[in-house]
Amino acid sequence: MTLTEPGPVVIDTNIALDLLVFEDPAWGPLTEQLAAGRLRWLATAAMRVELARVLGYPLIVRRMAQRALAPQAVLADFDARVQLVEGVPPRAPASAATPTTRSSSTWRWRTARCC
Repeated sequence: MTLTEPGPVVIDTNIALDLLVFEDPAWGPLTEQLAAGRLRWLATAAMRVELARVLGYPLIVRRMAQRALAPQAVLADFDARVQLVEGVPPRAPASAATPTTRSSSTWRWRTARCC
């Protein structure tokens, strides 16, 4: 990767919800970096399926209703922002700086890595 290429980033489901549904201002810098093209949001088809599933959770449904958002609109926003990568990415090596989890659904978000 050269300095002119956007850096790849994999975003956890909860943060994706903060960006797409809750519009949490705490993630403003991340939103700005993505919008400016300095970061490239990587995702897999399995991550999209997981997002679609959690959009049916009662808390998420209530928040989407408050903002007049339909699940299809959230998924369309996701599709517009991400670069889909094929297959299941290899597990990233764990380090003190790498959070680990036992949840297989969260594992998909946290372990994807670019090329």
